[in-house]
Amino acid sequence: PVNLDGVWGSIFSFERGRFLWKVPRRIPYGVTVSFGKPMPSTSTAVEIRAAVQELHSEAFESRKPHMQTLDRAFIRTARRSRRQFMMADGRTPKVSFGSALSKTIYVARRLRSQIGQQKMVGLLLPPSVGAALTNYALTLLGRVPVNLNYTSSSEVIASCAAQCNVEVVITSKAFLERFPNLQVPGRTVLLEDALEKPAITEKLAALMISMLVPAALVKRALGVRQTAMSNAARMDELATVIFSSGSTGDPKGVMLSHFNLMSNIGQVGQVFMLDSRDTVLGILPFFHSFGFMAGLWLPAVQSVGVVFHPNPLDAQAIGGLVQKYNVTFLIATPTFLQAYMRRCSPESFGSLQYVLVGAEKLQERVALAFEDLFGIRPLEGYGCTECSPVVTVNGRDFRGPGFRQVAARRGKIGHPLPGVCVRIVDLDTGEPVAAGKSGMLLVKGPNVMRGYLGKPEKTAEVLHDGWYTTGDVAVMEEDGFLTITDRLSRFSKIGGEMVPHIRIEEKLQEIAEVTEQVFAVTSLPDDKKGERIMVVTTLPPAKLEPVLEKLAGSDLPALWKPKPNQFVHTDALPLLGTGKLDLRGIRNLAASLASASEPAAAMAD
Repeated sequence: PVNLDGVWGSIFSFERGRFLWKVPRRIPYGVTVSFGKPMPSTSTAVEIRAAVQELHSEAFESRKPHMQTLDRAFIRTARRSRRQFMMADGRTPKVSFGSALSKTIYVARRLRSQIGQQKMVGLLLPPSVGAALTNYALTLLGRVPVNLNYTSSSEVIASCAAQCNVEVVITSKAFLERFPNLQVPGRTVLLEDALEKPAITEKLAALMISMLVPAALVKRALGVRQTAMSNAARMDELATVIFSSGSTGDPKGVMLSHFNLMSNIGQVGQVFMLDSRDTVLGILPFFHSFGFMAGLWLPAVQSVGVVFHPNPLDAQAIGGLVQKYNVTFLIATPTFLQAYMRRCSPESFGSLQYVLVGAEKLQERVALAFEDLFGIRPLEGYGCTECSPVVTVNGRDFRGPGFRQVAARRGKIGHPLPGVCVRIVDLDTGEPVAAGKSGMLLVKGPNVMRGYLGKPEKTAEVLHDGWYTTGDVAVMEEDGFLTITDRLSRFSKIGGEMVPHIRIEEKLQEIAEVTEQVFAVTSLPDDKKGERIMVVTTLPPAKLEPVLEKLAGSDLPALWKPKPNQFVHTDALPLLGTGKLDLRGIRNLAASLASASEPAAAMAD
């Protein structure tokens, strides 16, 4: 097996949509050729692909001495694309790259004396121009921005802040007015107060630094002390801590380095060939790993525009922003797509070139309904916070005279990104399984996290020789396309048999013939069988009755079929701030609704 790394981006690659006639990103432009161990002639395509993928993953290490940290890459991009549009939101109509850099330096100079000496600084800010500039400024100051999940409870936020030893949290008056019951941990710095009444001399100083000071000396100009270290060591420094969603348990702080995030940005940019003609819609919060990577840093590094909006379910406003700024790249979840189908007009999404969805399974009924309305099919991807976060994506097929390269397949999560290798292993033995068979999904690559903050035992449970154990059950086809079949935490063991929750949800949705998700399956303890299936639904009793009749005659195994008394009604399914189902919230809701219905049922008897 032989792998070529670094060819993409050279003047001979098809980057920026053309061969030749482009300036290389650096001179000299290095390419790494990696040779693996000889393989027998009987090796299958799957085995060879896996060997080449592993070579590609290892080759990324040779890039590290030549890569730039996030802040250095932002400075370089801003100077190269000074007049190009970079960002906007509902209150700030247009900010160029050059203006964004000078504003970032101004914010950094103002915040430096107010945030103390702690390495990690908390932020409670929705996606916006101000939040983006603050994140950039903290990184320029050599601090680690920790965006806290403001959709969580005050107790969870306090726990996350305590894990990071956060003493200062940056927020805004407008945010606190929107969340009046939220308790901010530590000392609060209000952004409006910190940045008010800028002097002309401050503006001029920020402008001069942004234009004239060499990128390597910008931090020194901001009063940041830097220790001498190699570029490779600098790339391994901590860039942020993002807490896992906590959908199935307590949030864990995922430590992501500059190398992790810069690698993932380059990987995604290569697949979708993003450039200055593209604009991303930044609706995912920065405490979400995809929002942090693709909404915050990808535009700053790849010279791509971004439009922020704080509420991903505000469909009418989002439709207007997409149309106004000619957004080409929409990153969302299937839950958000359902809201857009109800409230956005087809012409408002006319500029979109890519719609990439993740965080939860994209049901075929949702994809077809979205494509029928807007004329563009959503592409499903897969990722996790621990992988910075993107692991696999579907892309756009390439067609030419006598040639077709398939990059997307319905119902699949796509191929691994360049430099990412995956392995499917048996749930019991840990040995690799044959193509077409399900097993645990393992991931290896430059985007895999450093570990969990302050939890070495948890890190050791999921990281082994560079391989991250995702906890997801997957199948790899002969052609390399992957399918997620279930999540290990979403099984119930009933009477000794493993019962998958997602399969039951899919069958119920299919029977109900609805696009929007109205069923969520969970389980509760049971004295006789260990566990019992519970279904939380938003369907009213009149519409649920025919579903139960059809379920009884469906092809699901008898043990998988919930009984009528295992369905409980709620007005809305609990969701996390990322748009994913709150699995822990659903379980708690099912328990409370079930206990409330049991006395009533006993009285009726």
